[in-house]
Amino acid sequence: MTEFENAQLRAAVERMYGGRATLVQAVPVKETFVGAAVWEGVVHIFDLKENPNATRAYAWSSPIEGSAQRRFFAMLHMGAITSPVEAVRATIVPEH
Repeated sequence: MTEFENAQLRAAVERMYGGRATLVQAVPVKETFVGAAVWEGVVHIFDLKENPNATRAYAWSSPIEGSAQRRFFAMLHMGAITSPVEAVRATIVPEH
C-alpha cells in the first residue's frame, strides 16, 4: 500500500472511532469460507489513543466491484475481535 492509502486507513479509523490512530504494523491475511478463499489482503494494525473502548484497531480496504473506488473497513480490538484475522472474519462471514 502507498503512504496515501495508509493515511486513508488511519483517517477511517479516527473518523469511525475517534481518538488518534498510529500505525503499528501491516500484516497479510487470507480468509477462507467453506474451503474457498473469500478475502486476501493486508490488515493495518493501529494503536488508538483517546478512545474510551479500545486501545487498538484494525483497518483494511477492498475494491468495490465494477468501480475504481475502495471500501474501507475498521474494527476495534475488543470482545471477540482480538486479531486481524478475527476482524476480517467478522465482516466477511455475515456476507456469506
